Amino acid sequence: MKAFKRFLHCNAGAAVMNVLLAYLVFMLSRVAFLAENWSTYSPYLTWKGAGQLLRGALVFDTSALLYVNAIYLLLELFPLHLKERRKWTSGLRWLYVITNGLAVASNLCDAVYFQYTGCRSTVTVFSEFANEGNITSIILSEFASHWYLVLVMAILVFLMWRCFTRSDYSVYGNRRWLYYTAQAVSLLVAAPLLIIGIRGSATAGTRPITVSNANQYISRPVEAALVLNTPFSMIRSIGKKPYITPEYMSRDEMEQVYQPIIRPAIVPDSAKCLGKKNVVILIVESMGKEYVGSLNHKTIGADYKGYMPFIDSLLTRSLTFEYSFANGRISMDAMPAILAGIPMFVEPFFLTPASLNEVHGLPWHLKQMGYNNAFFHGGHNISMGFSAFAHAIGYDTYYGLDEYCADKNYGGMDDFDGKWAIWDEPFLQFSIDNINTLHEPFLVTAFTASSHHPYNLPEKYESTFKDEGGSPIHKCVRYTDMALQRFFERASKQPWYNNTIFVIVADHTNLSTHPFYKTDQGLYSIPIIFFTPDGSIAPGVRNDVLVQQTDISPTLLHWLGYSQPYVSFGCDPMSTPSEQTWAVNYNNGIYQYFKGEWMIQFDGDRVIAMYRFKTDTMLHNNLVGKVPEQATMERELKAIIQQYMSRMNENRLTISR
Repeated sequence: MKAFKRFLHCNAGAAVMNVLLAYLVFMLSRVAFLAENWSTYSPYLTWKGAGQLLRGALVFDTSALLYVNAIYLLLELFPLHLKERRKWTSGLRWLYVITNGLAVASNLCDAVYFQYTGCRSTVTVFSEFANEGNITSIILSEFASHWYLVLVMAILVFLMWRCFTRSDYSVYGNRRWLYYTAQAVSLLVAAPLLIIGIRGSATAGTRPITVSNANQYISRPVEAALVLNTPFSMIRSIGKKPYITPEYMSRDEMEQVYQPIIRPAIVPDSAKCLGKKNVVILIVESMGKEYVGSLNHKTIGADYKGYMPFIDSLLTRSLTFEYSFANGRISMDAMPAILAGIPMFVEPFFLTPASLNEVHGLPWHLKQMGYNNAFFHGGHNISMGFSAFAHAIGYDTYYGLDEYCADKNYGGMDDFDGKWAIWDEPFLQFSIDNINTLHEPFLVTAFTASSHHPYNLPEKYESTFKDEGGSPIHKCVRYTDMALQRFFERASKQPWYNNTIFVIVADHTNLSTHPFYKTDQGLYSIPIIFFTPDGSIAPGVRNDVLVQQTDISPTLLHWLGYSQPYVSFGCDPMSTPSEQTWAVNYNNGIYQYFKGEWMIQFDGDRVIAMYRFKTDTMLHNNLVGKVPEQATMERELKAIIQQYMSRMNENRLTISR
């Protein structure tokens, strides 16, 4: 016992005890992460699976805490007896608590942010919110609504401060030679262990572990966030090139298997050209399919009403789809997919060097046909990078918070929600005012904002729309539905209305209460709706095709009679044989590819799961390696990924390149 106490207070012993303490607080922060997101994980969690997740968690926690504590360990073990003064050890204590405290804080913050992204944050999160002037107020409001996580943070910081083990020079007596020998040996032993722990392996020739290595410990992509920790995800994404072109096949074979160049051919029998109609695209914040009652009679039940009665009424006169998917999980992913045919792979397109590539989006193509255009979003004009991307793909005019506040017919900042943007109801009315100034034909896109965290309502509607259905977003969805209804009521009185194609599509899903919408397909299930007041697009619900956000531009270009070839990672499901329609998304390091009745999940090297998703809706029966369709789908998906990465890296997102 005496020898143990002496070891405990020597430098090596103190380092070991403090590393073990860091393990404890990292794991406790993961427990808090799991508790905050229990409804996402509990339906599939088993004791066997939990053991595998724990093994993976220890691997990534080891790497992260050694990254975080590298400076502390170096200073603790470096053989220099002058550093054993009281002020030095107090400084080490502060260094330890601050660095590990920040790491734990990032884990706890991600416990909340994960609900919107479905993955651990990387270093790009700082770029994502770099232009948001209200980020401090958002964080403070989150502290208030998640006070219990703040309390957990305080407890963990206190635990680290109280249980920090100080080294004590007196254990060496006056034998300075022993001190230097012990310190030198400890440092020599610790150095390779530090390298091995950070790399995640002691095997020579292996690459250091990355975020994608989490996939070997999981059975569902969403579980990767439980294995990983936020400090690791952020550290390992610093300076990393998001797009690396794989060599799955030769370039000739890739071009033969999948080609993202669309060469229009108007085929009257399959999809008639509607002429130069106006186009109004409404990208509705967080409008997951779960919130639309009539789209869930099979999934949830015939009595399910949902939270968007106006959209339900509009669907009786619209074309929509039983199987329709988002290509991403955040608002930044939606614009490139919907307006330029670019899905999200690895990182949001806005936040990568490829965002500087030449891109010909829907407005660019329609300008070749004489279309005027405008983009509307009620947030700060530099918010989320929307304005920059809108101009990059061909929008001439952008209406944001600045333009709204300059209009004396509206309430200016009195109509600001205090966090993100102008409330949907007044901003959509403002949008109609400015649409009326455009010469026909025109393309207009409006991106709503109110059905968004922190789920507030305008004061005058707080008694009208109440929390219901077990989720705070439902009242906001009802408000946005009302704002859309008033938009259409006024639009219907405009001379351009009957000659317009309206597209209503969600940017991504949001909080879910029903089990299906927490599955790997439900997380991406959104409405995609086409409506023409004159009935030129036949209404109905098609269940024979798969539709994704990247299909919207090709479909519109086909209907409008666009005749030039262009690049898009989508297709026109109206003129494409139903068995050839497909959808793809990127889920926590896993590519998901839907085609026919199958969904495969691919980790970049191998297929890890294959489901008959139309009938096995909860994805319980993994048929990987058991069905012949797997080889064909894997080859197609590899070609899609290789095309995407090579075109991003080679600036070939336009037909001229």
